[in-house]
Amino acid sequence: MLDPSELQSIKQRFGIIGNSPRLNHAVAIAAQVAPTDMSVLITGESGSGKESFSKIIHNRSVRKHGQFIAINCGAIPEGTIDSELFGHEKGAFTGAMDARKGYFEVTHGGTIFLDEIGEMPIGTQARLLRVLENGEFIKVGSSKVLKSDVRVVAATNVNLLEAVEKGTFREDLYYRLSSVPIHIPPLRERGNDIDLLFRKFAADYSEKYRTKPISLTEDAKEVLLKYRFPGNIRELKNLVERISTLEIESREIDSDKLRSYLPPSTSNLPALYARSGESEKFSERDILYKILFEMRHDMTELKKLVHQVLQNENYGSNILEQHQDFFNGVEDEIKETEESFKTANEIANNRYLLANPNKNNDDDTTYELANIEDITHEAEENDDLSLEKKEKEMIIRALKKNDRKRKYAAKDLGISERTLYRKIKQYEIE
Repeated sequence: MLDPSELQSIKQRFGIIGNSPRLNHAVAIAAQVAPTDMSVLITGESGSGKESFSKIIHNRSVRKHGQFIAINCGAIPEGTIDSELFGHEKGAFTGAMDARKGYFEVTHGGTIFLDEIGEMPIGTQARLLRVLENGEFIKVGSSKVLKSDVRVVAATNVNLLEAVEKGTFREDLYYRLSSVPIHIPPLRERGNDIDLLFRKFAADYSEKYRTKPISLTEDAKEVLLKYRFPGNIRELKNLVERISTLEIESREIDSDKLRSYLPPSTSNLPALYARSGESEKFSERDILYKILFEMRHDMTELKKLVHQVLQNENYGSNILEQHQDFFNGVEDEIKETEESFKTANEIANNRYLLANPNKNNDDDTTYELANIEDITHEAEENDDLSLEKKEKEMIIRALKKNDRKRKYAAKDLGISERTLYRKIKQYEIE
């Protein structure tokens, strides 16, 4: 590994701010792999600073005097990406008035950074694989094989292994690109680096516009460190610039002022249903999700009860032995369901209070996941809300979406793979 002084020198040169162990580890790997000619796959969320690591690799390699080109694969239309990367001959397609060199030709001896590699079309992936394996490519509209000596550094913010499972990314290309993987941690996992970056961006703004830099009170720092920053460094920089521009009178930001600039927190839990009699509208999908969540809870309770009854040595032991597969992992399933159900109802009230700041915990309004009885009358009014029919439709849609892979379909539906298997047999889904 790199010694601390060299590590700090690299971070200063490439503008990487922070001292979290995971960030330092990623920098060290980039510096170590740079002198080689191996392909590198950089993973991390959008806005986490992946391009900076590609520059570390290029500038510390033997190709540092060659050209470096960064390409966003997701920003190039599918119909023109082959031409952009590999070039085309005159008349190869409508509008090709002249021959054109592609990036792999003009970057000979240098480095190409392919950002958002997961967005690359399958056909282009096959061409890229050929370049990586033997350095050969063919221009669009040509039959002549050309050679290119280019190092490829790729980056993605999606799970490429899942893309391989779904058939949207070539497995051979994945393993060819990921000779050395580097993961960039999201900002929310970097601890006090968030405060360091806040001060850095505030100082940069102050220097550029010749104003006094903004600062945070201690309680505001706590709020900042607890925020999840889904947009990572890019979002933090925009936040600092927005506050620096709008807060003219007071340059010291307290927690209340900071919260006014942060978006309201969100949750990935199922949609919540009001039980206070207020006229809120919910989509058919939201209602079905609520029903299925309640059914899962009730089914788990039922399995718990049956399991306890069958443990009676007088009459249940043989039945329990014959159907043991049904009860495998039931204890863990009960615990998981109870915890998720409790958490969902706790967050329900918090989300309601966030959306209704004029309310408080002293009123009689309670929000929780909808009970089946609360929406039974809606189902009776509309035959299309038949639970079995809708459940079957949702299972079919989930299977189609995930290319009939039960593991991922079950994950999308929020049920176990074993339950999905039983439902497929129950509804005779081909």
